[in-house]
Amino acid sequence: MKALIVYDTVSGDTEKLARAIALGIEKCSAEVLHVSNADPERLSGLSLLIVGSPTLSYKPTPAIVRFLDSIPESAITDIAVAAFDTRIAAEDTRKKFMRFLSDTGGYAANPIAEKLRKKGGILVLPPEGFFVEANEGQLKDGEAARATAWAKLACHA
Repeated sequence: MKALIVYDTVSGDTEKLARAIALGIEKCSAEVLHVSNADPERLSGLSLLIVGSPTLSYKPTPAIVRFLDSIPESAITDIAVAAFDTRIAAEDTRKKFMRFLSDTGGYAANPIAEKLRKKGGILVLPPEGFFVEANEGQLKDGEAARATAWAKLACHA
């Protein structure tokens, strides 16, 4: 099984998660690529595509959106897909208005998953968010291990 994990990152946390996810699917021969090095030709022969992004303004980064838009319609038809993001937990946001926006605006993983599904991918895991500290922007304790465990499910799906 050949897998590709495409990510974008702002502070390095999404890359850390992409690498933790690769550990979870090590038997799937996973390659981890920053979105700047990912192109549609890399999708040939894949069994699994996982895409991740930080949540910026309640959506994926522009680079991830461009990558998803560049995927030809037939390139991921019937390929297993999954999506993840990094986010600040709504309860960690001090201002009630910001919590409301987070709850209603959403996060990056859902629109990534929806674009992958619309391109013909088969969603094998629910979109997942992994948490960063609100102040430091670092992964919360245990999130890398949680990402590895989440990814293990993709190889068994």
